[in-house]
Amino acid sequence: MDKNDTPQRCGFIALIGAPNAGKSTLINQLVGAKVAIVSPKVQTTRTRVTGIAMHENSQIIFIDTPGIFAPEKRLDRSMVHAAWEGVKDADAVAILVDVSRKNPLGDTQRILDGLKGNTKPVALVLNKIDLIPKDRLIVLAHEFNEAFPFEKIFMIAALNNDGVPDLMQYFIEKIPEGVFLYPEDEITTLPMRLLAAEITREKIFLQLHKELPYSCTVETETFDESNPEKWLIEQTIYVQRESQRAIVLGHKGARIKAIGTAARKDMRDQFEVPVHLQLFVKVRDAWLEDPERYRAMGLEYKV
Repeated sequence: MDKNDTPQRCGFIALIGAPNAGKSTLINQLVGAKVAIVSPKVQTTRTRVTGIAMHENSQIIFIDTPGIFAPEKRLDRSMVHAAWEGVKDADAVAILVDVSRKNPLGDTQRILDGLKGNTKPVALVLNKIDLIPKDRLIVLAHEFNEAFPFEKIFMIAALNNDGVPDLMQYFIEKIPEGVFLYPEDEITTLPMRLLAAEITREKIFLQLHKELPYSCTVETETFDESNPEKWLIEQTIYVQRESQRAIVLGHKGARIKAIGTAARKDMRDQFEVPVHLQLFVKVRDAWLEDPERYRAMGLEYKV
C-alpha cells in the first residue's frame, strides 16, 4: 500500500519502568536521535521527556518517564508523580524491565499494582535480553505473564536495536487515526533550554557517577541564538555543599572543562550549530526545597 493510501495516525505511548531499566536508551532508538539522557546511575531521567518518531504515515509521541520507585524525598515524589501523569496521557503503555537484575518482577511489582484497573493496552518489554541465558528469559516471561494481563510481550536489547523495529510496529497499531500534532521534522517537545541543561547533566553523571550523588541540577541561564554562526549558552550547575562544588570543578578546573567539552559537542550535534558554552558552579544548599528549581525541571513541587 502506498503511503498516501495509508490512514494518518498520531498518538502517545508511555514508557514506564523501574529506575535504570533502559527507557531513555529505548526512546533514543525509537526516535532515531538523542532526546533523553543516558547514564549508568539510576533515576537519571527527572522530567517527562517527550520524543517524537515519524514512521511512514504515523507520528508516535513517546513519553519517557522517570523511573517508578518508592519515593522518600520531595524530589523523588515529584519524579514518580511525573511518571504516573505520563501514563494518564497515553493511548498505550509499555513497561520496560531490565532482565539482568536480580529480581526483575520484584522491581516492577509497584508499577503492576499501580496499573490495576487500567483500561489501556499494556505491553511488557523485557530489555537487555543479551545479558541473560534464554532459559532464564523464558521463566521471567512466564512469571510476568502470571502477574499481570499483558496484551503482548516483547524481548529486546535496546542498546543494539535488537527487537526494536517489531516493538515500533506494535506501537503504530496502538495509536489512533488522526492528524499529526507536531511538525514532521520535530523530534522532541523539550524546550531547547531544558534540552541543553539535560545534556550537561548527563555529562556530569557520566564523569562523576561515583563521586557525586543526585543532589545537583543544571539550569540554562542564557540561550542566545542571535548569532547564527555560534550560539551562546550559559548554564549554572547547582550543588548542595562546597565539597561537591570542588568535585565538579576538579583539580585546577580540569573536571568542569571536560564536562563542558563533552556537553558542547553534543549540543553542536543536537542543534546543528557551533555553541559557545559557559558553565558556572554554585552552592545552593536548599535547592531541593525550592519551588523555582522544580518549575525549571518541569516538575510539580506540591505532590
